[in-house]
Amino acid sequence: MKHLLLIGVIITSAAGLHAQDKTIQNLQTEGSKNIKKDAADTAKKTWKTGGLFSINASQASLSNWSAGGDDFSMALTAYLNGYAFYKHGKHYWDNTLDINFGYVNTTSLGARKNDDRVDYLTKYGYELNSKLSLATLFNFRTQMLRGYTYDKDVKTFASTFLAPAYVTLSLGIDYRPVKNLSIFVSPVSSRWIIVKDDSLSARGIYGVDTGKHSINEMGAYVTVNYSAKLNDIVTYKGRLDLFSNYKHNPQNVDLYMTNLFAVKLSRVLSATWSLDLIYDDDTKLFGPDKNSAGLQMKSVIGAGLLVKF
Repeated sequence: MKHLLLIGVIITSAAGLHAQDKTIQNLQTEGSKNIKKDAADTAKKTWKTGGLFSINASQASLSNWSAGGDDFSMALTAYLNGYAFYKHGKHYWDNTLDINFGYVNTTSLGARKNDDRVDYLTKYGYELNSKLSLATLFNFRTQMLRGYTYDKDVKTFASTFLAPAYVTLSLGIDYRPVKNLSIFVSPVSSRWIIVKDDSLSARGIYGVDTGKHSINEMGAYVTVNYSAKLNDIVTYKGRLDLFSNYKHNPQNVDLYMTNLFAVKLSRVLSATWSLDLIYDDDTKLFGPDKNSAGLQMKSVIGAGLLVKF
C-alpha cells in the first residue's frame, strides 16, 4: 500500500511540473509575439508639408583695375518655397507659397532690386477617378517692395505691394496623368487686377482705367504645375499659367511661366537657375513709344546655400 501511495505522489508531482512547464512555455510564446498595430496607427498621413530655401550671394571689389569695371558690386538672391498638401479619401487640398527676392548694388548703378515676387496658390479638389477631379482654385500674386524701371539715367516708379496684384478664382477640372503633374482647366474664371497705389493708378497702367484701383476680367484659365527629380543631383519645379480675357481681345492670351532648376553640389550647397517669362497684353510699358506689350523675361543664375525642410 505504501508503494502505491509513493507511486501516486511521484505521478502527481510529475504532472504538476509538466503543467508548470506548459504554462511557462505559453507565457514565453505570448511574450514573443509581435503586437499588431491598430488600423488607426497604420493609416496614411493626411498632411504632407515641406519646402525649399535657397540663398545666393556674390561680391566683388576693384582697385586700380586697368580693365575697368565697378569699384564695388554685390548681388543677393533668395528663394523660399513652402507647401502643404492635404489628402483624405477623395478630397485633397494643395497649398504652395513662393517668395523670391533679388538685390544688386554697384558703384555706378546704386542699389536696386532685380527680383521680387510673392505667389500663393491653393486648390481644393474632389476625385472623380484616379486621374480626374472637380476642383476650385485661388491664386494671389504681387511683390513686396517698390520697383522701378530704368531708362538711361531716368528712374521711373513702376510697382509696389498690391500695385499690381493679381487675384484669380476658378472652377474647373484638374487632370493628374502622372505623379507631380497637374493640369487645371477652367472655362469660367474671374481675375482681378489691383493697383492700390494712387500715383500708379493715375497713370492707368496694367489694364486698370486711369484713376481706378482695380478691374475684373472674366475668361478661360489654364495652369500646369510640374515638379520632379530629374536625376540624383538635379531637381526641377515649373508652372505655366494661361488666361484669355473674354471681354477684351480674347485672342491675346496672357502668359505667366516660372522655371527653377537646382543642382546639388554638396549636402547644403547648390547651383540654381530660374527663368521667368511673362506676357500681359494689358502691360504696355515697352517698345519705342513705351506704350506696347512685350514678352518679359528674367533669368537668374547663382550658387549658394540650399536647404530642404
